[in-house]
Amino acid sequence: MTRRGFLVFLLTCAGALAWAGGQARRRARAAGAKKNSMPVSIVEFSDSGKRKQLSAVPKIVRTDAEWQQILSPLEFRVARRKGTETAFTGQYWNLHQEGVYRCVCCNNALFSSETKFESGTGWPSFWQPIAEENISTETDASFLMVRTEVLCRKCDAHLGHVFPDGPPPTGLRYCINSASLRFAGKAGAPPD
Repeated sequence: MTRRGFLVFLLTCAGALAWAGGQARRRARAAGAKKNSMPVSIVEFSDSGKRKQLSAVPKIVRTDAEWQQILSPLEFRVARRKGTETAFTGQYWNLHQEGVYRCVCCNNALFSSETKFESGTGWPSFWQPIAEENISTETDASFLMVRTEVLCRKCDAHLGHVFPDGPPPTGLRYCINSASLRFAGKAGAPPD
């Protein structure tokens, strides 16, 4: 085999491997999207906080471009890119109105004003979610520390973190970004 023939052979093999690798990555992404769109069980709530039913709903999976069409730049950075808003700047950190805090991405009920408390941190804080079924948690090892990240179970939006320094009865503090939430006030509740 000539030197030139050998180089052509090597380049052909490299191209075939790159093509096969790209195909494998596309299949893995498609399988991941299919897996992520599997139904999840959540508890549905009215805006007044009344528990309705446990329902199996499709997991919401969208591309970044689709999320950017729906969310503001801050909401996208926090909810889809795991960002954190600056303390004492979010619209709900000091809200004391009765109602339900829903996911800004998919409207899933996440927290109730009944479990909200003043933590002094500058973010909305709750001692428990409205229903354990509506959130999920993951280990977050970013920024040289280990924390427990809180996510919306229905769409995997980043909500914030949970810490073991909250009030009774749970001793937990769900420290949640306002930008990940949409507040639905109870009908007839006095405004703040």
